[in-house]
Amino acid sequence: MRPVIRGGEGDRMKESFFAAVYDPFLWLGEQRGMRARRAALLSEAKGRVLEIGAGTGLNLRHYSSEVSELILTEPVEAMYKRLRQRAAGRPEVVVRQTPGHDLPAQDGSVDTVVSTLVLCTVAEVEPVLAEIARVLRPGGRFLFCEHVLAKDSKRARTQRRVAPYWMKFAGGCYPDRDTASALAERFDITRMEDERWHGMPSWVRPLITGAASARECVAHPWHTRVTPTGHG
Repeated sequence: MRPVIRGGEGDRMKESFFAAVYDPFLWLGEQRGMRARRAALLSEAKGRVLEIGAGTGLNLRHYSSEVSELILTEPVEAMYKRLRQRAAGRPEVVVRQTPGHDLPAQDGSVDTVVSTLVLCTVAEVEPVLAEIARVLRPGGRFLFCEHVLAKDSKRARTQRRVAPYWMKFAGGCYPDRDTASALAERFDITRMEDERWHGMPSWVRPLITGAASARECVAHPWHTRVTPTGHG
């Protein structure tokens, strides 16, 4: 759940405002279970880790010493600036301003990819999932926590009704995206647990948390392969 880049002064002002209120807006949800959920999920991250859409860096505190290098990506400038501030003084952390569909890593070079509350906001899910599959090494893991389309038909109808208004309020976030199906089509799912995002509006409470591995490495010839070094 983070703003979508569109360009223009008005959009930049909205993105700056969203970045400023992002942590306070999520505060109750963090207190009522999301912080513990992040900690449990990220305890599984090991080796060279790449997090997509890292936002303001709420996950940063939860990475363990088993992470040898941490690449944080965030496309929105206002979020990126806050992320860099939070990551300052961490020599193992590299911060890059880049979108999820063009990740700054070579094919098969990452041990763990992390996505928390990101796939609801990207313009298209499949290009992002293809990039995740591309950068994961054989045997690498994709750890995810995303709010999704409800399985209950009544709740799903509510999500679809509020979607146009919520997207404007929450920086382009789709409350009715069927991310679970998209993940199952692209990855081998190790586990996928249905959970609830307590402390947040009902239309974003359905969550999936879990782990997956890539079925294949998808390479795109138009990408420039880079090996991040230092802060961006």
